[in-house]
Amino acid sequence: MGKRSRQRQKNQNAGRDNRDTAGWGAGYADIIKENKLFENYYKELGLVPEGEFEQFMEAMREPLPATIRITGYKSHAKEILHCLKEKYFKDIQELEIDGQKIEAPQPLSWYPDEQAWHTNMSRKIIRKSPLLEKFHQFLVSETESGNISRQEAVSMIPPILLKIEPHHKILDMCAAPGSKTAQLIEMLHADMDVPFPEGFVIANDVDNKRCYLLVHQAKRLNSPCIMVVNHDASCIPTLEINSNGKKDVLFYDRILCDVPCSGDGTMRKNIDVWKKWTTSNSLHLHGLQLRIAVRGVEQLAVGGRMVYSTCSLNPIEDEAVIAALLEKSEGALELADCSADLPGLKWMPGVTSWKLMTKEGQWYTDWSEVPSSRHTQIRPTMFPPKDPEKLASFHLERCMRILPHHQNTGGFFVAVLVKKAPMPWNKRYPKLRKDSKLSSSAAHTGCSKEAPSPGDTPHLPPEGSTEKVEGNSQEEKVAKEADETPEGASVGQDAGAKPEGMCGPPPSKKMRLFGYKEDPFVFLSDDDPVFTTIQSFYDLSPDFPKLNVLTRTHEGKKRNLYMVSKELRNVLLNNSERMKVINTGVKVWSRNSEGEEFGCAFRLAQEGIYTLQPYIRSRIIRVSVEDIKVLLTQENPYLSKLEDEAHAQAQKIGMGSIVLKYIPNPNNPGEPQCPIQLCGWRGKTSIRAFVPRNERFHYLRMLGVEVFRDKQGLGQKRSDGEKDGKEEAEDAAEKDEEQEEERAADKETELDLENGNENGSSESKTDCGDKETSS
Repeated sequence: MGKRSRQRQKNQNAGRDNRDTAGWGAGYADIIKENKLFENYYKELGLVPEGEFEQFMEAMREPLPATIRITGYKSHAKEILHCLKEKYFKDIQELEIDGQKIEAPQPLSWYPDEQAWHTNMSRKIIRKSPLLEKFHQFLVSETESGNISRQEAVSMIPPILLKIEPHHKILDMCAAPGSKTAQLIEMLHADMDVPFPEGFVIANDVDNKRCYLLVHQAKRLNSPCIMVVNHDASCIPTLEINSNGKKDVLFYDRILCDVPCSGDGTMRKNIDVWKKWTTSNSLHLHGLQLRIAVRGVEQLAVGGRMVYSTCSLNPIEDEAVIAALLEKSEGALELADCSADLPGLKWMPGVTSWKLMTKEGQWYTDWSEVPSSRHTQIRPTMFPPKDPEKLASFHLERCMRILPHHQNTGGFFVAVLVKKAPMPWNKRYPKLRKDSKLSSSAAHTGCSKEAPSPGDTPHLPPEGSTEKVEGNSQEEKVAKEADETPEGASVGQDAGAKPEGMCGPPPSKKMRLFGYKEDPFVFLSDDDPVFTTIQSFYDLSPDFPKLNVLTRTHEGKKRNLYMVSKELRNVLLNNSERMKVINTGVKVWSRNSEGEEFGCAFRLAQEGIYTLQPYIRSRIIRVSVEDIKVLLTQENPYLSKLEDEAHAQAQKIGMGSIVLKYIPNPNNPGEPQCPIQLCGWRGKTSIRAFVPRNERFHYLRMLGVEVFRDKQGLGQKRSDGEKDGKEEAEDAAEKDEEQEEERAADKETELDLENGNENGSSESKTDCGDKETSS
């Protein structure tokens, strides 16, 4: 080894020793929470009330309090809230660490039904107390099973303002990472007794990898009404649906437009923003934000609501976009007054005047002052409208800006737009092409411009509207030529006739797909042989929607069967070439390699049990609280371990997949007051529950069984000395090799038990690349 190499190695080792002895965080320069440009900019704009600016800056430098939201559907959410309040929050209130009394978590005053809480407890404090460690592990475990979401308080606001009903068709334009999407799904499933709400959520993101993060979030809610797609939001394709035997354009009742932004409202958690923030960020993003917002309102149904939101405080990204949108709409849009929708939330009304600053500190109050050399960077839509009457008619004061120091939150901006009429450039019916390729091409050209003109791609008014306005003659010519394209003629010929004003790639080009190549979504026919044994084995009711069942392969054995709602099936069948679907459907059955000898090759999947169970009329065992404790804490208990009623039911059922159903008793408030349904397997002499590990722990907590992890992180333990779920699963695997009657539980099932694989496992392969997995 040369002298230089030895010296370099010595220096590296010395550096490592220094870091090891210097304590946590050593070796990294502390980011100084100072940015003079930021302070000067916001002080000059006057967005913060007089006398509060120092308070505002102090709050920006403080760490953001942790916030949790209880997810899941109503009755389950109530049980989790009860568990939190009774088991954890009470003890924390009386806790002292190093002489300091711990401040207990508090509910967010403006969030409905105490379903969101915030706390100032730091990780350092959490590590010092075993009781707080248990609380922390409860949060981690419940987050993994999808029952609690760690979500910033202000990010919970947009879904509430959308006012979701179960029949609404919803588009989330920039959805990743998916916490708001999860809220939308929960609101859609407000009534747990309805397995298939009429509405659905289409969650879109431009980043292919982030789409898989989105799938992971949505998958935990096990909804058949969610579809994840991968498109640029500024030119997301127009979708078609079949309505009463005719092709119609899909318009959404609700749209969430949470656009990419500079993120200066997130400085409390994203410390990098302090050193990276400049006014250029907003100037660069304004055009994209406006294009996305324009594309959103184009796809909104008349009478529908669109929420525009950013985590930026900058008027260039906020009021300027809204004002430009209202100006382009020519009265088709209006800002809704939401002042009474969130009682308890403190917010500042939107501003009606603002100015621009370059990163060099140059201010501009009007477009006329901007030198031509800056015209590419600074656009007229960034300034307030000049006409005072027009400005007053916009009611920009109805926008809401949340400042961090008012309620110890992040910074946020939100505005609610209601569509009163079709957009002025959208008032003529486009001609729907019969040829699928032409339809596909037309969808790709639905890209909106920052300043749409009547020559831009038109879209249908909502169903029932009879309004027809003559379009631009050039546009009519293009539509006519498209309709007159002779059979077998190249679609590229039509591209040559397209006027320059039309946005989007030439129709002759295929859509460019990025990321993983997805497996197909193949719907089963009504008479598919798969249903023959399933129908008789589970005694499915006549109203079971067979046509909503799909698989992910054209050839070979069907490994998993998924279900989507009727409305999503309509969307999928009519737009397969038009959009890139990443994931949809909830898994309801999995192939069981040796199940055929018991009468059915498919066992029930826990993810889809709440969707499927209303249609199952046999193989159901009604269980008590004590039965569930036995099933979730013991692997393969003998049938005799069940209470008499459940034991008697189990004796009458043959071997194979079963439903274990708990119905709450309102006369016994000490027991869980929400229905619990588990997938299980009836063996020759034993019975088992097929439930992923985190869900096991979730249900056990609801039943009052304490579940925690030891300090060394050596796995999960229970207070009653029972083995943890993974150990039990491993033991069960060995027993299965010895016991012939249990061989029916195939290897795939073992994966479900051990890791919760395909049930929200934390393995990156499952979340991001496993094509067989469906939400």
